[in-house]
Formats: sequence, C-alpha cells, structure tokens
Amino acid sequence: MARRGALGLYCAAPAATRLAAFRHCRDPRPVISDPIFYLAAVVAVTFLGLAKGGFSGVGLVATPLLALAVPPVQAAAILLPILLLQDVISVWVYRRDWDAWNLKVMLPGAVIGVGAAWLLAAHVPSSHVRLAIGLIALAFVLNRWFGEGLAAAPRRPSAFLGFICGAGSAFTSTLAHAGSPPFQIHVLPQKLPKMTFVGTATMFFAASNVMKIAPYFALGQLSTENLAISAALLPLAVATNFLGIWLVRRTPTELFYRIAYVLVFLISLELIRAGLLAIWNG
Repeated sequence: MARRGALGLYCAAPAATRLAAFRHCRDPRPVISDPIFYLAAVVAVTFLGLAKGGFSGVGLVATPLLALAVPPVQAAAILLPILLLQDVISVWVYRRDWDAWNLKVMLPGAVIGVGAAWLLAAHVPSSHVRLAIGLIALAFVLNRWFGEGLAAAPRRPSAFLGFICGAGSAFTSTLAHAGSPPFQIHVLPQKLPKMTFVGTATMFFAASNVMKIAPYFALGQLSTENLAISAALLPLAVATNFLGIWLVRRTPTELFYRIAYVLVFLISLELIRAGLLAIWNG
C-alpha cells in the first residue's frame, strides 16, 4: 500500500517536481539485495524475453511489475540496457525477415516521437497517455473482431498513418512504456507473413530503443547503480529471449495472429485500468 501511495503522489505532483524526480530518482533501499525486487524482476524480464522473441506487447507488463519494488522511472532505466541486449539477439535472428516499406514510413515518425517525449516528459502525465492509447487500441481490436472481422482481406495503410503510428509508438514507449499498440494498429491489418511481422517489429523497436539512450542519459537515469542491476539480470534476459524465439517459430501463423489480437485487447484493458486509477488517485 505504501508503494501505491508513493506512486500516486508521484503522478499527482506538479510538472517541475516530476521532472526532478525523473532526473534524481533514487531508492534508499539496497535494491540489489531486495528479494521482492528480484521476484518482480524475474517475471518482468521473462515477459520482455517473450516480447523480444516475437510476441510483441507482452513486455508491456515489465515496467509496472518492477515498479512494485522500485520507483517507476528507475524501473524503466533498469530495463533499457536489457532491452538493448535483447534487441541485438533478435535483430540477428530476424535480420532477413522484415518489411522495408513499414520501417521506411514508421521510423521517421519514431524520431519525432522520442524527441517529443524527451521535451514533454515533465508536462504530459503518463496516466493520460496510457488511457488514450488504451482506448484507441481497444477500439481497434473491437472493430477488427466485430466490424471487419479477422477474415478481412489484408490491406496496406497509408504512409501518413504509418508515420503517425511510428511517432505514437515511440512517444508512448519513451514516456509510458506502451509502444506496441500504435505499431500493431498499423501493421496487423496488413497480415504480413508471421516471421516478417515479427522481424519488422524487432527492427522498429530496436531502433526506437537506441534513440532512447540520449534522453535517458540526459535525464540522469543511466547511473552506475541501475546499470549494475541491469547487468545482474542479463543472463535471464538472454535465456527468455531465445525461449520467445523458439515459441514463435513453432506457433502456426493463424494462431499467432489470433494470439496477437488477444494480447492487444488485454494490453488495452490494462492501459485503461492503469490510466484511470492514476487519474483517480491524482
């Protein structure tokens, strides 16, 4: 309960106070020896590995899980080096399976999205971002299930929509750690071959994570303490990454896409819940 109260105070604080917390957030407890932290970290890094292996979206729960044991901003900083290492593995595995057109239209938007998140980190409450993205993702899935239907013919969205989704994905990934729904809104309706879909997601989010290094460094979050904790979690991160890759390769394409839509649906509900709860507590 104390942790939830602290998180509520953080979300309700004025912009300047939240920016100071973002830059100088420190937990006085020795996190590296805290069993609660490691319990949350094992589950969080496992979900990250599955996400980086190809089940895009399940990694969304990683930061909230770690936030049960450490401040949310510190949780995000600890996970970034882990994500970068997992990106190296996944980029190599899927180096021949990606769609150039999607990356061409989405990555320029991602540059804008990361830059905007850096500039607006102290002014845009993450709760509002989570709620907005959750509502959009929920509407997308419900329309796909009850409107167009999963059997609808593949269609390629416009380049402009790709740019907007790329910006939205990078923005929410940097600010609220919820980057998968905007990406999937653009790419899922295209019904790309399974491995191409996974490879495209891998390349996009790997590039986006590299873009986050400068903002996190400038905001003082890549500290020696946080990097040491990240290093301790790397072996588990590598193992779960390969587990995700193994599962994706053995999942039939039709089942893979059904799972993807269910994941987006569940993620949208969690984003809406988390956003409304933070707004209510604020």
